[in-house]
Amino acid sequence: MQFGVPILSFKIVADSSSNVFEMEDIAYSSVPLKIITSEKEYVDDTSLNVEAMVDDLRKYTGRSGSSCPNAQEWTEAFENFENIFAIAITSNLSGSFNAAKQAAQDYLNKFKEKKVCVIDSLSTGPEMLLIIEKIKERVLAGDTFEKIESAIKNYQQHTHLLFSLKSLNNLARNGRVNPAVAKIAGVLGIHAIGKASDVGTLEMLHKCRGEKKALSTIFGSMKEMGFAGGKVRIDHCFNLEAATELKNAIIEAFPKVDVKIGTCHALCSFYAERGGLLIGFEDGAPA
Repeated sequence: MQFGVPILSFKIVADSSSNVFEMEDIAYSSVPLKIITSEKEYVDDTSLNVEAMVDDLRKYTGRSGSSCPNAQEWTEAFENFENIFAIAITSNLSGSFNAAKQAAQDYLNKFKEKKVCVIDSLSTGPEMLLIIEKIKERVLAGDTFEKIESAIKNYQQHTHLLFSLKSLNNLARNGRVNPAVAKIAGVLGIHAIGKASDVGTLEMLHKCRGEKKALSTIFGSMKEMGFAGGKVRIDHCFNLEAATELKNAIIEAFPKVDVKIGTCHALCSFYAERGGLLIGFEDGAPA
């Protein structure tokens, strides 16, 4: 490890759409988003019963939406650390990134000697996890703040997010997809396969009938997008069986691949809904 910037001076902060609530070997905090209905507010933290929330929302027929952390919540999470990396859900779907930017400005106005890098993930869930893991890797390697900041900008050009959704109801309620399309998909058992676009919007790619076809399409899409055995992170919304089947298919094709399965927390479960999968991956071969 290089000598220079102490590891203890670094902290990573991400909003809860990353589905990451703790990290080993480095200071880390999650700032919660919220899911809001006319009847209840669900705070996306470790105390939330996500399955109960998913079941509640499945029965709920009114308006629902999400609320991002405010600047003060981000600032409080910075906790006086000297070198901070803050990662937010795509700015095209949430105000979390703008709140983090405001928090960084307020923090730097108060502590001019400190450093904050705010990263628009242009994504969510497991692609955010890949970014978090890369920052941690570079910090533990002894890189300077500036070197890590540059490395992450480059790394983001090589990470991607795909998703498979069994239900589009909550996306329709939030104006992300046409309600008529969502209703037809639910009736016909269609899986919607899509990706996070280069500008952080949701881009639909395929419509598949049945889980096996959906998983095959996802893996095919990964390879079309340049996957050749790099890291893979799969988050599922109460669909471990499908996540495991996809993991096994990836390992069969790339035996040395680093692939891990995680779970969607509140924000990702709200949009992915029960049965949904989010897949973050690196293009190219392993570094």
